[in-house]
Amino acid sequence: MTGLRERRKEQTRQRIIAVATRLFTERGFDAVTVNEIAEAAEVAKATLFAYFPSKESLALQGVGEDDLAGVVLRRAPGQSPLQALRAHFRALADGQLATLDRDELVARMRVIFDSPALSGAANALLYQQRRALAEALTEEYGEPVAALMAAQIAATLLTLQESFFHHLAGDAAPEEAARVLAGETELAFDLLENGHQHRLHHRKGQ
Repeated sequence: MTGLRERRKEQTRQRIIAVATRLFTERGFDAVTVNEIAEAAEVAKATLFAYFPSKESLALQGVGEDDLAGVVLRRAPGQSPLQALRAHFRALADGQLATLDRDELVARMRVIFDSPALSGAANALLYQQRRALAEALTEEYGEPVAALMAAQIAATLLTLQESFFHHLAGDAAPEEAARVLAGETELAFDLLENGHQHRLHHRKGQ
């Protein structure tokens, strides 16, 4: 019974997202009301808010939600933060990204790009994600280095995501876009780790 209830909740959640994405795409984020989304999704307004606390949170599903700090803090003994992050994003490229709904994702990203308010909110979420990552790195590397590392990692990951969306928007199949992302992820973390090793060598030499 619990499993059935959870499946129904997830189906309702996905239906709300799909309906909201369609309405945002057709009319723009600002022109659509929460009442219209709830009515089109055939749920009560209170039910919609039980899944999404605001219209912005509905439009920004997935933005800044990747728990980078958690990946670092939960890494295996002997594994460096960059190794843990590389393994995490390698698994994403090899797994769920290859099976996503391309049209829905592209539509949602265009809604965000077309709305200054949503773009600003997305940047705020990404900033919070970067600050949490910096805190997770501070114990091992110290505050100044941790902040710089987090900034470099966040900028690299944002570039990878932009490249992935660019390939999807250019009509690449999710499997192909994920394959390209996998290769770019390895290159990106090679560059990050080389710079990281250089900084460690520099610190030891001081």
